[in-house]
Amino acid sequence: MNRRHFIAAAVMASLGTGVFAADIDYGKPGAPVNLVVGYQPYYTQSWSGVVMRGKKFYEKYLPKGSAVEFQIGLQGAIIVNNMLAGKQNIGYMGDMPSIVSTTKQEVADVRLVANLGLAFDQCNIFLARNDAPKFQNATQALQWLDGKTVAVPKGSCTDRYAQATFKKLKITPKEYLNQNIEVITSNFRAGKLDAAVIWEPTASRLVQEGLARRIASGESVQENDGGFLAMRADLIKQRPDVVKAWLQAELDAQLFLADPKNNGEIIKMAKEQTTGFGERVLWYSLYGTYDTNAGGHAVRNYLHYGFTPETRELLNRATAFLHSIKSINVDKMRPEAVESKWTEEILKERGLKAPIAEVKALPASQAPK
Repeated sequence: MNRRHFIAAAVMASLGTGVFAADIDYGKPGAPVNLVVGYQPYYTQSWSGVVMRGKKFYEKYLPKGSAVEFQIGLQGAIIVNNMLAGKQNIGYMGDMPSIVSTTKQEVADVRLVANLGLAFDQCNIFLARNDAPKFQNATQALQWLDGKTVAVPKGSCTDRYAQATFKKLKITPKEYLNQNIEVITSNFRAGKLDAAVIWEPTASRLVQEGLARRIASGESVQENDGGFLAMRADLIKQRPDVVKAWLQAELDAQLFLADPKNNGEIIKMAKEQTTGFGERVLWYSLYGTYDTNAGGHAVRNYLHYGFTPETRELLNRATAFLHSIKSINVDKMRPEAVESKWTEEILKERGLKAPIAEVKALPASQAPK
């Protein structure tokens, strides 16, 4: 999810497809609809998409005869590209690609319609090499990074968190490298990195496999992260019945995700929809309890569903960051980029208020063996 990838995604969509918002016909309200959904089972904070695919809650609400195809995106930029190109209609993404998707309206109009969660340690996780000193707390660990080699996928939520942390604690790394999670993993294995910031579930995999140690998170410096649900504006305009149906199902999925008694079923669904991740690693990515001295937090994901003040504050802060690194050409989101009326209406109808629930850390004794 680096900035060159974001820009390339927009360029490829605009030059390579010729598909614009008005080109897609979704049929009349009430008619069966065919939807293509981009989602990220390799990004734990967006796992309501995993639940939606596994439980098919949407079948209860969409017009009879509708068809839904789920397509895996290994990173948010791929989903952005596909939505801009008209290849996907709905996308589950982290905060950075979600924002970027709304700024390319000259290619296609994409809007955010729901929040997938806010957290302190889903994207914002600092890992250090195994032979790093034993730190008394996260602040000491972060200060150790001064003069060290640190890697992040630049332009992502990890980049924003790392730079905010460096600024708050007056840290200057020797090197600040732009590396994807595969390169970071191999460089930890080869002993070429002092530290890196990556997201779940890869963070838990590196810890569980003994390749790195967790030393801090967004909790350590009060920097959160978030995920969002995006839809193309042509779908929103033509098929309000479909928008509401999907968001009704999304609410069901988030409530299912928050119920601790469902943790075993959720992890099995995540394992079926990913490759290379064991159930124990996946469990720790969503439910693991970590030492507070290493940025552990009692709540792994706050499910806001709607656009609360906290959600909007994150969007504003993240948009300003993307503008500062020249990934987007605006420092504020256009007003219509966020459509909050849908979740507000559904919550009112169902007698709920945002945030709707929390995914809490569970005792290690409940983790799969």
